[in-house]
Amino acid sequence: MPTINQLLTQKNRRKIMKKPKTNYALKSNPFQKGICMKVYTTKPKKPNSAIRKIAKVKLFNGYEIIAYIPGEGHNLQEHSVVLIKGGRTPDLPGVKYKVLRGHFDASPVHARRNKRSLYGVKKNIANKGKSKA
Repeated sequence: MPTINQLLTQKNRRKIMKKPKTNYALKSNPFQKGICMKVYTTKPKKPNSAIRKIAKVKLFNGYEIIAYIPGEGHNLQEHSVVLIKGGRTPDLPGVKYKVLRGHFDASPVHARRNKRSLYGVKKNIANKGKSKA
């Protein structure tokens, strides 16, 4: 039990503010435009094994972030303009953003047939390679 003196001099308890996991650099926007400062590869955490392509991006709002480049193959290099969306890559520590393919300098993944919208491929581009047999 608190004493009377403790009750009289007690300040209100402060609420703990929840820190957003991803959108601190997006500033509550769905997408942000940025410039690639460095494009390189890295390896994922323990149970997985691969070479993941990532880019260090300086956003136009001043933040510098690390973004994952999805899909097979890419044409990004230093000073490429890219569009960034939120969404972390679980097996890459510190990578909390993704590059949107098919916008600005990031080319779409031309070999995609399924889940095309994530990789910037239009329906007519996907059907060009198919035969009508």
